Amino acid sequence: MIVGVPKEIKTAENRVAMVPAGVETLIAHGHKVLVEKNAGVGSGFDDAAYKAAGAAMIDSADDVWAGSEMIVKVKEPIAEEYPRVKRDHVIFTYFHYAADEVLTMAMLETGAVTIAYETVQLETGELPLLTPMSEVAGRMAIQEGAKYLEKTFGGLGILLGGVPGVHPAEVAILGGGVVGTQAAWMAAGLGARVTVLDVSLERLRYLDDVMPKNVVGEYSNRHNILDAIKRSDLVVGAVLLPGAKAPHLVSKADLKLMKNGSVIVDVAVDQGGCVETVKPTTHEDPTYVVEGVIHYCVANMPGAVPRTSTLALTNATFPYALKLADDGWDKACREDGALALGVNTVESKVTCPGVAEAFGLDYTPIGEILG
Repeated sequence: MIVGVPKEIKTAENRVAMVPAGVETLIAHGHKVLVEKNAGVGSGFDDAAYKAAGAAMIDSADDVWAGSEMIVKVKEPIAEEYPRVKRDHVIFTYFHYAADEVLTMAMLETGAVTIAYETVQLETGELPLLTPMSEVAGRMAIQEGAKYLEKTFGGLGILLGGVPGVHPAEVAILGGGVVGTQAAWMAAGLGARVTVLDVSLERLRYLDDVMPKNVVGEYSNRHNILDAIKRSDLVVGAVLLPGAKAPHLVSKADLKLMKNGSVIVDVAVDQGGCVETVKPTTHEDPTYVVEGVIHYCVANMPGAVPRTSTLALTNATFPYALKLADDGWDKACREDGALALGVNTVESKVTCPGVAEAFGLDYTPIGEILG
């Protein structure tokens, strides 16, 4: 198979979908790899490293797409990439379709097979290709939240961990999954008082067992959410419904309960956000203010730490990319149920129930296509 690795062109996105070691392995398996020049520079991998691994270095993105059977990316195609997508392409990347109707319709029109990292799901419920970036984003949520609480950035002027004789900040985390757990660890480590809200009592019991004493779990309901955001200096949105749009747990009217200069970091922005007032921002212009509350809603947070993020991501995605290249997407998905759940569109059909529900589209189970 011919595998293409284009340079990411989303604003301030420095990650790359494959490192030279992955290229070397694919070539050892008899495949050809086309890498766009400078694709890995932002993550610390120069063209010479890819060339030494056996990649063909290609000058233009158009030629990478045109010459490849499978495209491996980090982020979803953006508008200028839509014309490059062909019906016979297999595209393996993050898509987050349920939050982007324009992208969904554009990919359906192409008829390409699109396989989303975020919906590959093991029998245990684990999302193995989302987990590494959720870990990075959860930790970054506290790092960024702490920064924007500084008065210099319009925040309350609070040090997250306080100092002896001065109360630390209050942090509320909406969701106790991977993002929420990593955020809780970071906030707790800095000395903040942390409340994690989740609807799973089993998850809350687990967090109670593993978290330090400055982390408290609460059942997530309307009353507890409002109480938590009212007293908090930093709120982290960490809600995830695999493949589906995130529910709005905090409305615009609810923001009036929050302190002026408090901060919301909504990691769920890729799936539409769990705060009603959330809209995607970029690393170049990361924040805006609604009702006196600073919103940080960067849709590709891990892109700010590309070296860490690229290595963490490719450690998880490469075994699946190799399987797709070795066996072809259909055979690979027949033999791997987790990978089959990653298939979101095939031949202009929606095969992910969350995406179909988000836009009122017909849903075709992937099993019907795979036979």
